[in-house]
Amino acid sequence: MLELRSVSYRYAGYRRLALDRVDLTVADGEIVGLVGPNEGGKSTLCLVAAGLAPGSIGGVLTGAVLLDGESLAGRPTHELAGQVGIVFADPASQRSGIAGTVFEEVAIGPINLGLPVDDTVARVRGALAALGIEDLALCAPDRLSGGQSQLVALASILAMRPRHLVLDEPTAELDPEGRRLVEDALASLARTGTALLIAEHDRQLLASLGARLVAIDGGRIVPAEGAAA
Repeated sequence: MLELRSVSYRYAGYRRLALDRVDLTVADGEIVGLVGPNEGGKSTLCLVAAGLAPGSIGGVLTGAVLLDGESLAGRPTHELAGQVGIVFADPASQRSGIAGTVFEEVAIGPINLGLPVDDTVARVRGALAALGIEDLALCAPDRLSGGQSQLVALASILAMRPRHLVLDEPTAELDPEGRRLVEDALASLARTGTALLIAEHDRQLLASLGARLVAIDGGRIVPAEGAAA
């Protein structure tokens, strides 16, 4: 379970709160769709939920963020990698820059978790198969299309098998077929008990996934009915 309890967050150097007393729970196996206008706080909430804010980018956070009842406060972000994964809107921001092939790129996460070679290979193959991109295994990560890059970024997170997954506009650069593959993979993850928080403009995708909608505007949770995507 992923929980935010009365969470407020302010970026370093700013006076205005980016999140203001946010309460949110994503149960195991639940899909929560986060909607709201641009600059409303969706991406910030994703960073906080994944432990990257303030863990990696600084700023000031009050309240509590918990994974399965345990606070993220003070925990190094590398320790969280096997528990909560995040996929950003821009897949290039998650590319390692050191892998020569997609297979190697997807393998970096499991390797960093200290998994044996056989387990790493099995996880990479499973993640690629889940998204239907086995044919990209030997391709160079920096030669992919935007949609392919997004699928590889998601595969890199799936290979670490986190129990909690945060996605910020995961289908923004995908064609209809890529969108379908991501939708199927996310639905499958939820069935296995993964808690999914998805910031997404595409309400049709969220509806297809049976997501519970939560709206945020001005850094605050607001009624979802009629809220801008």
